[in-house]
Amino acid sequence: MIKAIELYLVTNNNGLEAVDFYKEALGAELVSCTTFGQAIPDTPEEHKNLVLNANLNVNGIRLQISDNGPQFDYIQGTNMTACLQLDSAESAKAIYDKLAAEAQQIDLELQETPWSPAYANLTDKFGMNWQINADIPGFVSENVSF
Repeated sequence: MIKAIELYLVTNNNGLEAVDFYKEALGAELVSCTTFGQAIPDTPEEHKNLVLNANLNVNGIRLQISDNGPQFDYIQGTNMTACLQLDSAESAKAIYDKLAAEAQQIDLELQETPWSPAYANLTDKFGMNWQINADIPGFVSENVSF
């Protein structure tokens, strides 16, 4: 079941600055901010302070932010997605299978990540960018690294 549809901003590797900016501009509360260096062993030194995920609370609405990462081209205009928060990996798979049908592009197939048992990133057949995330409180993978 879908728990929420949220806005997700991807920055041009200046995520920590963006977190501070949106905290101030939107009067947001910083709930969490995890860098690549904090979450992923063996992260190269120059990538350690890139934001893997920041979670801000804007009057009860979650705004998420992450850095693009140096391995991907940053394309302004495609740096905002809708993130579907789902209550289980099974729900995530059901939604993924439907959105992935005839998808224009699948950037990350549905898979376990350090923060979710089922996460994917794709552009559907209509050109809409989606992140699909099984949002399971307390989930931390011991088996996955990027």
